[in-house]
Amino acid sequence: MAIASVNPTTGSTEMIIEPHTAEEVQARIAEAAEAARLLRGTTFAQRAQWMLAAADILEDQAEGLGELITVEMGKPIAQSIAEVHKCVKAIRFYAAHAEEFLADAPLKDPSSVGASRAWTRYEPLGTVLAVMPWNYPLWQVIRFAAPALMAGNSGLLKHASNVPQAALFLDTLFERAGFPLGSFRTLLIGGTEVAGVLADARVKAVTLTGSEPAGRSVASIAGDHVKKAVLELGGSDPFIVMPSADVAAAAATAVRARISNNGQSCIAGKRFIVHTEVYDAFAAEFVKLMSELSVGDPLNPATQVGPLATLSGRDELAELVEDARALGAQVLTGGVVPEGPGFFYAPTVLAGLSEEMRIIQEETFGPVASLYRAQDREDALRIANQTTFGLSSAVWTADAHEEEWFTANLDAGAVFVNGMTVSHQELPFGGIKRSGFGRELAADGIREFCNLKTVWKA
Repeated sequence: MAIASVNPTTGSTEMIIEPHTAEEVQARIAEAAEAARLLRGTTFAQRAQWMLAAADILEDQAEGLGELITVEMGKPIAQSIAEVHKCVKAIRFYAAHAEEFLADAPLKDPSSVGASRAWTRYEPLGTVLAVMPWNYPLWQVIRFAAPALMAGNSGLLKHASNVPQAALFLDTLFERAGFPLGSFRTLLIGGTEVAGVLADARVKAVTLTGSEPAGRSVASIAGDHVKKAVLELGGSDPFIVMPSADVAAAAATAVRARISNNGQSCIAGKRFIVHTEVYDAFAAEFVKLMSELSVGDPLNPATQVGPLATLSGRDELAELVEDARALGAQVLTGGVVPEGPGFFYAPTVLAGLSEEMRIIQEETFGPVASLYRAQDREDALRIANQTTFGLSSAVWTADAHEEEWFTANLDAGAVFVNGMTVSHQELPFGGIKRSGFGRELAADGIREFCNLKTVWKA
């Protein structure tokens, strides 16, 4: 079946791309396996030189790549260009620090294990398969590819089917920068073909960012073949506001957190849990700001919210809102599908939520915010931890003891205090519970796809 690049702003098809045949897939796996063999024999300095060349290519093409991202998946143009520059930073970060992160670590007292020397070293696993989503079509891939290649691995990419133009750009990026042929290859295949690729003995590990069902499937296949897996799945992140917080700043940041990438971000604040003492003030400001957002053509620099990436995604979001509305939720703003072409949904705030509503447990992937009133900090924590997800979280408080209490008790892979969750290449990123396992970014990310080898010498 052909792969279509559809413009979510207009609903029109921009490009039709033929998928790879079974023979082409096999050839690309073979190229990646041979590249892994070659990369294992290269130095950090050589790989860093190639990696920095890749960063330069991205930086030089930032404007055009930003437009490609916006046309293909709909995020506002300034955010698309910023995504490219974020990729550049991550590539340069790993080029500079990979050797340090993967340096041999000697045992301080080797005599304690009866050795003259003992140490650990990190070695690449080989070819790693990446199954990546459309919401950050370059960043999600680069944050895996940069550390994986700097460690000496090769990569295979199965990208989301609605961003084939981004996938094709990534297919040649690292080769253009000087890496050996096959060091990073895109596979234009359907989701049903992932199992066969992952089962191939030449593929040593897998990383997936995506939905919980996709994560379950990939983890099951990886388990059957005893292969390393890293999963970053959904999130329904809490954004807690306590009485000591700067309520105006919290409300303004909450809006940015909810509408970033048109609300299609796993780590976006989605559930806004506000102490009853400041609930009314926060809700009034939050709803006002959400209702004033500019929705429209994402290529227009003045647009704050563009379309959702797919028609099915927009319809699923609308269904969540309608389910909540039918069960008694209050729609404080939005809650409608705008007239006209494209996959738009109005910025929405819901309140009065109850346990029987789907939105309590399911992720809202779009500009829809859930507002909760908490009676005290224990109630806020209960609401925050009641979902099956545990990706990130945010807490707004000026009370140091309260800050420490939430930091210690929130079920999440990260806690951001008086701010919104943002991924940084300097900090590890990942979740717990059904948000997945393993970590990306920082030193932890580059070590995920390495063999930690112990060496003992008499």
